[in-house]
Amino acid sequence: MNVKVEIQGLDTSKLPKLSAKEQMEMLKQIKEGKTELKNDFIEANLRLVLSLVKRFNNRGENINDIFQVGVVGLIKAIDNFDIEQPVQFSTYAVPMIIGEIKRYLRDNSAFRITRSLRDLAYLISQEREKYIREKNEEPTVDEICNLTKASKEDVILAIDSQIVPMSIYDSVYNDGGDQIYLLDQLKNEKEESEELINKIAIEQILKKLSDKERYVIERRYFKNKTQSELAEELGVSQAQISRIEKTALQRIKKRVERQK
Repeated sequence: MNVKVEIQGLDTSKLPKLSAKEQMEMLKQIKEGKTELKNDFIEANLRLVLSLVKRFNNRGENINDIFQVGVVGLIKAIDNFDIEQPVQFSTYAVPMIIGEIKRYLRDNSAFRITRSLRDLAYLISQEREKYIREKNEEPTVDEICNLTKASKEDVILAIDSQIVPMSIYDSVYNDGGDQIYLLDQLKNEKEESEELINKIAIEQILKKLSDKERYVIERRYFKNKTQSELAEELGVSQAQISRIEKTALQRIKKRVERQK
């Protein structure tokens, strides 16, 4: 079902349209110092923001406010996008915009969580515990959606609503000597954006691997699983996991070198 979202003062029929090639050319000019083109580039991508805002309609928030937050995410994406990376701007911008909107919703919900969201969070907790008892493993977000008959966005918001905010001065590690605080682990936005664009590029490369290779690499490098743990999960020897990982890394290295 298509959801129509109207933003005050926004006439999408008058917004400019740019092809992916035209966007990259304009971004290059902006990066070279032609900042007067930035507003034109923002206007050309407002449809993208609007399409993402639709996902967060009917949240009890002012849709115009959410749209403005999405535009902030768009601007951050423009400022931090690296044109040298083999990734289209829209591919990079989407998670940046969604992330900005989710942070806004989390911040607002820290003091005002709706009854329906609390009820869903309770249901998720029950279904999660039942799933773990039966399967002896954590359910994925998609599995929780199937169990609760809720949308992915609602499930994520409900889970986030139950997370207690941490203080930047909370201790995250102490080996008996100097403590390391959360503040010490925080990264600036440029570092985060560089990590994000690298991760997007890596995920595109991972799609070229076999199912087993992708499974091993994702869990070794994104889930911090050991080779022994993966061997037990897949019912094979650690040596086999090591060979799969080595072959996959060689494939990734060759593809990265071709993209340079």
